[in-house]
Amino acid sequence: MRLFGEHEQIVVCSDRDSGLRAIIAIHDTTLGPGLGGIRMWTYASDEAALTDVLRLSEGMTYKNALAGLDLGGGKTVVVGDPRTDKTPEQFQALGGFIDRLGGAYLAAEDVGTTTQDAEQVRTRTRYITGLPVEQGGSGDPSPMTAWGVYCGIRAALAEAGLGTAYDGIHVAVQGAGHVGAALVRHLLDAGATVTVADIHADRLEPLQELGAAVVPAEQIHQVDCDVYSPCALGAVIRPETIGRLRCRVIAGAANNQLSDAAIGDELQQRGVVYAPDFAINAGGVINIGEELGGRVYDAERARQSVERIEQTLGDVFERSRRDGVAPHRAAEQMARDRIRAARVATATR
Repeated sequence: MRLFGEHEQIVVCSDRDSGLRAIIAIHDTTLGPGLGGIRMWTYASDEAALTDVLRLSEGMTYKNALAGLDLGGGKTVVVGDPRTDKTPEQFQALGGFIDRLGGAYLAAEDVGTTTQDAEQVRTRTRYITGLPVEQGGSGDPSPMTAWGVYCGIRAALAEAGLGTAYDGIHVAVQGAGHVGAALVRHLLDAGATVTVADIHADRLEPLQELGAAVVPAEQIHQVDCDVYSPCALGAVIRPETIGRLRCRVIAGAANNQLSDAAIGDELQQRGVVYAPDFAINAGGVINIGEELGGRVYDAERARQSVERIEQTLGDVFERSRRDGVAPHRAAEQMARDRIRAARVATATR
């Protein structure tokens, strides 16, 4: 683990009164304050939580840069089960830690957190985004994340030679949380065949009623399909799973889907089109970007901005072919180019 890599700041947050245990990581603020969500999860160890927040915050840097936002990358992980361990006091305490960073980090929602949690954070800091629209925020970012993935899959289908229409396309969606469930609904409405899995059975019944097929969570990556769409946690494409994939395209909302960069190279060698996660799942941060800069949030304007993800992915695939590298490397280089240009511009002023 590289503790002294490119990260600008890592803050360990421990509050005895509330029981909060969290880590905030700020990766890069060249383009602006580090924006990234608050994730709550039951990590196996403190080291696992640290590894996750470092990877996630770095991914946010590339996501925001590639999306054209004047924002850097940051992330928070809260250790605990969001279904049983969460309390308002924990998120109030977290707000105090975020406030001490003075605006270098802007928080938002993520896996395991909600707009209600954001409201608790707001009691101790103004550096929180994604508040309810009636409070001047942009609301829950997950619907826009799902819409961006839905639009981005079309670009990946085209790259794989499968056209851009969803009729006759089979998508296997891993995860039926806020983003995954919304994506399933979009796909079914568009005429796609959908198979879905989730570790929480109560999330699946409403989607079955709409026509989605269900398989056990441990089998979803082996479904014979056109598109495998990871919409839960990361590192699902790894040495022990890559050989079991039976898809032409991987395109989903989860962060850090590849266990390491070499796996992305192997996907290309196997002829599988991979839509880089930080390119296709940027809808939520694009939506949040619409509430920043003193503008009144407009949902339709945000939706139109999110739809540009399809073109962004088209540009990534074009760069991938031009440079002879896998799409995840092309996308990362495009993000790095923008950050490097900003540093040069700042140095020459």
